[in-house]
Amino acid sequence: MIQRTVLLKFAETTTHEQLQEVAKRFKALQDSISGIVEIQSGLNIAEKSKEYQVVLMVKFENQDALDAYAINAEHQAVVSYIREVGRLDSIGVDIVI
Repeated sequence: MIQRTVLLKFAETTTHEQLQEVAKRFKALQDSISGIVEIQSGLNIAEKSKEYQVVLMVKFENQDALDAYAINAEHQAVVSYIREVGRLDSIGVDIVI
């Protein structure tokens, strides 16, 4: 199993509602993309590293599932939305669990 963790940083003009919508759209992918075991997404509540406002954690069955997710049209629609609402930066890491 592989876990991807992503931290997303947004512009100061990005609203709280837009950040919540980002998390909601990521969570919805679990119902439509095969190979996803679990998705957790929400707003960062930690004081440290608070400039990264949204956190995403996705568990995939295997590397093939992760690769398919990366190019999936529904995932790409979420990626387009996060750019649209002011994504400035992101950090992503994958680990075998």
